[in-house]
Amino acid sequence: MFRNVAELVELAESQGKKISQVMIEAEMEVSQRSREAILNDMYANLDVMEKAVRRGLTEDIRSHSGLTGGDAKKLQEYMKTKPFLSGPTLLNAVSMSVAVNEVNAAMGTIVATPTAGACGIVPGTLFAVSDRLKPSREEMVNFLFTAGGGGYCIANNAFISGAAGGCQAEVGSATAMAAAAIVEMAGGTPEQSAQAVAIALKNMLGLVCDPVAGLVEVPCVKRNAMGAAIATVAADMALAGIKSVVPTDEVIEAMYRIGCSMPTALKETAQGGLAATQTGRQIEAKIFGVRLDAK
Repeated sequence: MFRNVAELVELAESQGKKISQVMIEAEMEVSQRSREAILNDMYANLDVMEKAVRRGLTEDIRSHSGLTGGDAKKLQEYMKTKPFLSGPTLLNAVSMSVAVNEVNAAMGTIVATPTAGACGIVPGTLFAVSDRLKPSREEMVNFLFTAGGGGYCIANNAFISGAAGGCQAEVGSATAMAAAAIVEMAGGTPEQSAQAVAIALKNMLGLVCDPVAGLVEVPCVKRNAMGAAIATVAADMALAGIKSVVPTDEVIEAMYRIGCSMPTALKETAQGGLAATQTGRQIEAKIFGVRLDAK
């Protein structure tokens, strides 16, 4: 087994395996289940993700609060009708990530990767990159195992919840997970996947968790969008041979220390940041009739 990213990469490279293969075997060892059973579960997760992407891009999704919904469709329409500036893969990743997070905000079915608040980044990048690389269904499932490898290392050496470490722990972790998985799907090495984790995560350090009205909608949905963009760019940088000066596990350690020193008001309490703006409080009062921190 392995405890951190360095050990995961060493294990994969010493055995001549992909990170996804190492993760499948590790899950077999820990759960004492067959490879077939484990793969079947991940295929089921993939199906849920695909349905969420499709719903968010084709249906008139709107959250119960009315704060979010419809932005994924707007971006797709923009791509069809305007001379957009970003590349199609990146914008597809952004719109698909938004689509999944909008489905989550509307109480739809998603897969928490690693949390519900950050559920759009991994599937959004997966299906966008799949449009470009044309992987098999098995390779798409391997993408999820590779992402899980990054998430496992982060969760066991830092945290993945906004309440514990701020949004850097949720969207940041999901962004790093997606970056690692994109690299493997594109033919990169385990070491390049690790570099993508570091590049992605260190550009999310310090991101606070400040949900307006305490709902996982604003700014969460758009942070999923930015996470997808960062993951895609981080993967390209790693595939180009660019390395993080600070090793991956040290970046994760830094995220942990930052999260521990972050004030409670900036960790999913809706007491600070965007939640404490004039508009944020007005939205809160409109939805709940009273400020949450006044209860």
